[in-house]
Amino acid sequence: MPLIHRACARRLVAVLVAGVLVSACGGGFDDAPRALGPAGAPQSAPGFTSVVSFGDSLSDVGTYTPATSLSGDGAAPYLGGKFTTNSASARIWVELVAASLGLAVTPAEVGFNGQSQPCPAAAAGPAAAATCTAYGQGGSRITDPAGIGKQADGSGALTVPVRSQIANHLARKGDFKAGDLVFVFAGNNDALLQFGAFAATASQINAQVAAGAITADQAQVQLLTAQVDADSAVKLAAMELSAAIRSDILGRGAVYVAVLNLPDSSATPFGLSLPSDAARGVLAGLVGTFNTALREGLDLAPVALLDAAAGQRAVIANPAAAGFTEVAVAACDAAIISAVTGGLVADGSSLFCNTDPTLPYQALRANANQDTWFFADGVHPSVGGHRTIAGFVGAELRRVGWLP
Repeated sequence: MPLIHRACARRLVAVLVAGVLVSACGGGFDDAPRALGPAGAPQSAPGFTSVVSFGDSLSDVGTYTPATSLSGDGAAPYLGGKFTTNSASARIWVELVAASLGLAVTPAEVGFNGQSQPCPAAAAGPAAAATCTAYGQGGSRITDPAGIGKQADGSGALTVPVRSQIANHLARKGDFKAGDLVFVFAGNNDALLQFGAFAATASQINAQVAAGAITADQAQVQLLTAQVDADSAVKLAAMELSAAIRSDILGRGAVYVAVLNLPDSSATPFGLSLPSDAARGVLAGLVGTFNTALREGLDLAPVALLDAAAGQRAVIANPAAAGFTEVAVAACDAAIISAVTGGLVADGSSLFCNTDPTLPYQALRANANQDTWFFADGVHPSVGGHRTIAGFVGAELRRVGWLP
């Protein structure tokens, strides 16, 4: 019998590709090109009182933890809960950055399959309630509530879109405060879903060619049309994100806003598993389109735009310099995770990847090291990867003058 609730696991399978990871690592990023905000962005900070983050699984600090309950009833202990290699001490990049500032950040919402608990930390009192400012959720898109893992009937993953995450924060807190350090890292799922739609269309077109229903020339026209449609949709998502940052974050009082662009998802284990260079090229192109549109949409906006794409290229080009021994293979063992979940999660989602030695079902591959293998699963970083991201973000914010 699986150790997690079957309905939860079934609907969480799709969350596997809920985010495309960024790689970054302390000294490993010294040569990476950077793009920061214009002169209008603040050049120093008096000290931060809160960290607020918006995004997807890469910023998700535990939205779906109850689905990984060892007893299967939503109660602790949990075999996972974050999209990384999970243990009691596992923290993702946004938690690590907050901790470096002497601050804490906890989930703004926890739930699954139609159930939701806002700000669980509030049970510990007002001070703890103030930490519920991590809004990122696995599967979330920019504006569309139908994220990865969300079912048509509203069940499954919560996938609150980023635009709604921002609105929820404003409803709780009013305008942003001068001491808020705001992170935005989103667009991964829009790019992945558009790639998935293109891949499905391409498969249908190829089948028609094989059956003699259309010619090769007709197929090329249809493929180009499908690729243009995907490209346009990704560009629109980036424009929607930049507009939200301008109107709903900067326009509502935020002073210190750091935006991460998307790294090349075709260079992750998921991307490397694609059947052809052409498929990887399409995926890389969609990410490039998003990043270009995001940069243009934020032109002259007073934000710090962190070039995660360049950072990823630097680390993958020279893993050893960044402290990694493996950057192409997932550390979590899909077979173990499948066994633990009764076959309901067969793709090795790191959400269920337990590395806590005090709990059963250790899920790392033989010889894998969560500190020196960057990827936990096909698209998400290990705890070592998250430390790397935190180091990159901290170094960039120090460089722009926001951190001492």
